[in-house]
Amino acid sequence: MNFRKGKGREDPEINLIPFIDVLLVILIFLMVSTTYSKFTELQITLPTAEAQKPEEKPFELNVTVDAKGNYTINGDPVSFRDVAGLAQAMRGAAEKGGLKDKEPVVIVNADQFAMHQMVVNVMEAARVAGFEKLTFAAQTGGGK
Repeated sequence: MNFRKGKGREDPEINLIPFIDVLLVILIFLMVSTTYSKFTELQITLPTAEAQKPEEKPFELNVTVDAKGNYTINGDPVSFRDVAGLAQAMRGAAEKGGLKDKEPVVIVNADQFAMHQMVVNVMEAARVAGFEKLTFAAQTGGGK
């Protein structure tokens, strides 16, 4: 005898909340009980190198030219009448720096609005003074 007429089989319903709770407890347990250790298994011996003593920094003679025509050598203002006077001031600054045997590196720091002739004067004075190493300072990054 089948008293259940019209009623079909009901699909079973799975409750996921207890399942999620159990998984979270397991996850927390694993996180707490896991040890985090650094990898110290890789032991290496670094090679050694015999390096030479670094070369001494050359003496620098900083000649600055501003837009108004003022000259400074290593921060000291100089005045002169001609290129020979500037060359003499450069030799004096090199001797003042304790330079006798080595030749200094002349670094020209010219303002962007300085006249071209002013920079040429510094170059000519370095040649007259006997300084062959000459370089120009410049800003990097497109300064204003």
